[in-house]
Amino acid sequence: MEKWVRLIAATFVSFSWLAAPAVGQASYSLRSPDQRIEIRVRTGGSSIQYDVLLKGKPLLQNCSASINIDQTQLGRNLKVKNAGQRSVNQLHQPPIRQKSARIREHYNELRLQGEDGLTTVFRAYNEGVAYRLETSLPRTEVKVYGEEAVFNFAADHTVYYPQEESFFSHNERSYTPRKLSSIPASAIASLPAVVDAAGVKVAIAESDIEDYPGLWLRGTGGSSLAAAFPPYPLKESLSKDRDYRVTQAADYIASTRGARTYPWRILAIAENDGDLITNQLVWLLAKPSQIADPSWIRPGKVAWDWYNANNIYGVDFRAGINTQTYKYYIDFASKHGIDYIILDEGWYRLGNVLDVVPEMNIEEIVAYGKQKNVGIILWVVWKTLADQLQPALDQYEKWGIKGIKVDFMQRDDQVVMRYYHDLAREAAKRKMLVDFHGAQRSVLLSRTWPNLITNEGVKGLEHTKWSRDVEPEHNVTLPFTRMFLGPMDYTPGAMLNATKETFAPIFNRPMALGTRCHQLAMYVVYESPLQMLADSPSNYLREPEAMEFLGPVPTVWDETRVLEAKLGDYVVIARRHGRDWYIGAMTDWTPRELEIGLSFLAEGNFQMQAYQDGLNADRMAGDFQLVKRQLNRNTRLKIRLAPGGGWAARIRP
Repeated sequence: MEKWVRLIAATFVSFSWLAAPAVGQASYSLRSPDQRIEIRVRTGGSSIQYDVLLKGKPLLQNCSASINIDQTQLGRNLKVKNAGQRSVNQLHQPPIRQKSARIREHYNELRLQGEDGLTTVFRAYNEGVAYRLETSLPRTEVKVYGEEAVFNFAADHTVYYPQEESFFSHNERSYTPRKLSSIPASAIASLPAVVDAAGVKVAIAESDIEDYPGLWLRGTGGSSLAAAFPPYPLKESLSKDRDYRVTQAADYIASTRGARTYPWRILAIAENDGDLITNQLVWLLAKPSQIADPSWIRPGKVAWDWYNANNIYGVDFRAGINTQTYKYYIDFASKHGIDYIILDEGWYRLGNVLDVVPEMNIEEIVAYGKQKNVGIILWVVWKTLADQLQPALDQYEKWGIKGIKVDFMQRDDQVVMRYYHDLAREAAKRKMLVDFHGAQRSVLLSRTWPNLITNEGVKGLEHTKWSRDVEPEHNVTLPFTRMFLGPMDYTPGAMLNATKETFAPIFNRPMALGTRCHQLAMYVVYESPLQMLADSPSNYLREPEAMEFLGPVPTVWDETRVLEAKLGDYVVIARRHGRDWYIGAMTDWTPRELEIGLSFLAEGNFQMQAYQDGLNADRMAGDFQLVKRQLNRNTRLKIRLAPGGGWAARIRP
């Protein structure tokens, strides 16, 4: 269970009151604990309106919020019958240390209770602002016909916008910079959208979704982004075993309780790009852990089969989806201290997650893994699993399966959001991990269900099998965008590395754009408590120097420091696990020389083992040099990055 230490928790009956702009209207002001950020709220108009200011300068102006329940717009002409503020300052100790062993939560809160049954809660953190709507309607069931959330920026800024074709999506997008005014209402996007407001970055996100659809964004043709939501599904149709599409939708977005809280709407504010990487607002605003004793949850690394198409070699058996192949994966994992292997698509006959193909003996594989301290994770299609949920999970528990990788949801309407909670709950009862692929929104539940150990919904390494989209510029954009939401199962670790000129998408023998050290650095830069080794075990076994890093590198962290960062250009991150520090640096196609200090180290001498781009990495992307040296907290390191390059190091006392 989560642990926390309450530092300060005071409730005040007073609130900041500003001059009322008109009869029937009222205004309120709320500041962050460090006084840098201010929210100015106005009620009594066509909706609840608010501005967000940073150091007295407006970032957003005339933003609006309201909700349509049973065809009544709550928040319109709102009369506040009770208002109050409180301050909270506490430390959390998360059961899964994604970024750090402790997370500070420090905010000031304004609560406005309206006469119409709508309460609006605003919070101002030093890291940004958030608000949520609450209703106290006496009806057991209500329908939500829409929620108004308009984020109106003070100017026509650039936004990194993950545009989608429809609500039916894997959410594997590029974060393309474009002007706000260039985005029409028809252009919807998943989250987060990151706005560059004259150097200050503002990330739009959400948290604590339950019994409600996910928030999407749409353009307005101006300097605003507005909320969009997938409607409630009335009829669905299954294509093959995995594409479960909505064929008839309601004119409402949710059917829910009259008395409840709605998800938080988040505006994270970062004056330095790197502050987006350490920002914890999504986690802090999520519902606390629902697992009473999470001590059984074991983060770790995973040997993965699908990306490398089971291309193992130098063996005396036919590689493929068979028992011998997965014993080979287990042997590799055991040799290098890797905690799990995944059995991806092919181990069962599609359409029945209990019908194991004859070439696979699951009991034998699990038993062999247990002998070598390697757990087994099974890939499944979500809809097939949903139809067989209880018998399937019971069988997996009987086999001794440690987790499930659930794929192809491609939706976040209210029905599928319920499924995410239900599956995480049922898996937790059986002490199983969950890795959701095929959608993004479930990542927001990783605090509530810490067994939900990682999540895809990212344009990751697998795209190199069929496209050139996953290139270094994209890779150094993700830490500031998709990773802001939570753990990101990018699946790094390619040992076949290519330059722009030498790359080709080959489905069954994939390679990655960028250098070998670019891939190694991902294990420090990218957060995923369940982190994949995507390439073939045979390729790793012929790279013993690389495995000296990939074997011990942790997947959870006691401390995170961003040393250098510019969205879309480069990133340098230091992370501590116990007494060891790891540093990862990545660049786009621009070669760079960066100098970093090590003042975060404790006193004393340390031994560094660093992997740097070789002198010929701009021609032969797999070229790297292993460097060992002693250093201390006064040392300054010069890092040279090749085009598409990287740098990775382990520093030990």
